[in-house]
Amino acid sequence: MTLQRRQPRVAVIGSGSWGTTVASIVARRNPTTIWARSADTAAAIDTDHRNERYVPDTPLTPTLRASADLAEVVEPADIVIMAVPSHGFRGVLSDLAPHLRPWTPIVSLVKGLEQVTERRMTEIVDEVLPGHPAGVLAGPNISGEVAAGYAAAAVIAMPDQHQAAQLRDLFRTSRFRIYSSSDVAGVEIAGALKNVFAIAVGMGDGIGAGENTRAMVITRALREMTRLGVAVGGDRETFSGLAGLGDLTVTCTSVRSRNRHVGEQLGRGVPIADVLAGMTQVAEGVKSASVVMKLAAEHGIDMPIAREVDAVVNAGASVEDAYRGLLAVPPGHEVHGDSW
Repeated sequence: MTLQRRQPRVAVIGSGSWGTTVASIVARRNPTTIWARSADTAAAIDTDHRNERYVPDTPLTPTLRASADLAEVVEPADIVIMAVPSHGFRGVLSDLAPHLRPWTPIVSLVKGLEQVTERRMTEIVDEVLPGHPAGVLAGPNISGEVAAGYAAAAVIAMPDQHQAAQLRDLFRTSRFRIYSSSDVAGVEIAGALKNVFAIAVGMGDGIGAGENTRAMVITRALREMTRLGVAVGGDRETFSGLAGLGDLTVTCTSVRSRNRHVGEQLGRGVPIADVLAGMTQVAEGVKSASVVMKLAAEHGIDMPIAREVDAVVNAGASVEDAYRGLLAVPPGHEVHGDSW
C-alpha cells in the first residue's frame, strides 16, 4: 500500500495585492487560508473568490479560504507566508506567535526595512520567533501580471538551501518560475533598496530627464545596491539576479510600480503628503530611504542616489536639486570607484 503525503497547510498573512496573488497561486496545490484585517475583505475572498480592492477583475482560486480571525488562520498552518507592510510586520508577527506551531517556516514577501531598528524582516522573525526558519520570496513581480498569468520568475531564499528547494514547489506554476537561494540577506536588502531607487527614477521621469538619464540612474543604482548588499553580508552574484537587477528593472520602469509613481508625482511638483494620501497601498521605498542611509553610514558606503531620494522624501529638497546634486558628483572608475 502506498501512503500519500499530506499537502502542507499554508497561512498567508495579509490581503494586499501581492499577498492575495501569492495566496491564490499556493491554493492551487495546497490547502491555503489568507488572513485579512477587514472582515468584509475576508468574506469577499471566501465567498465570492474576489478581492476587488487589491486584485480587481481577477478570479481567485476557488479553494482559497479567508478569515479575519488571526488565530483561526495560523493554528493549523504548516507554513506561514507574511505579506503585511514592514511597519506592521513585527506587531502582526507578535500577535500570531501564541497560535503558531513549533518550527513552522516563515516566508516573507515584504520588500522593506524596519525603520527604528533597521532590521530586515527575517531578522525580526529571528527576534520574535526564535527557532522558526525564516526566508524570503522576491523578484521582478508586478502582482497584476502574475495574477493574470503572465510569465514571471522569483527566487526563494532560506538559510538552508535544501529547504529553499523544497519550498520552491509551493509557489511555482507553469508560468511562474521559482529559483532557490541561501542568500537571505542579499535577497532582502535588494528588495528594500530597489524601491528607493525606483523613486529616484520616477523623479527623473517626472521632470522629463529623459531615457538616457533613466538608464544611467538604474545602472548606477545597481552599483550602490551591490556595494551595500555585500557590506551587510549578501552574495555579490545575488544583485545581478532576479531579486537584484530583475526587480530593480521592473520597479524602475513599470507604470504599475508604486514607488516609481511616488517619484514621478514628486517630479511633477506634488507634495509627498499628497502623493501618499492618494495611494491605497504602501510604497515601501518612502519608509526605507532613511533606513538605507543609516545602514550606509554604519558600513561606510557612499550612496548618492539613495541620499538624494532621502533628501527629497524626508527633508523637503526639490527634485531638481536632487538631480543637480547627482550630476555634481565627480565620476570615478566605473567598476572600482567608490562613488556613483
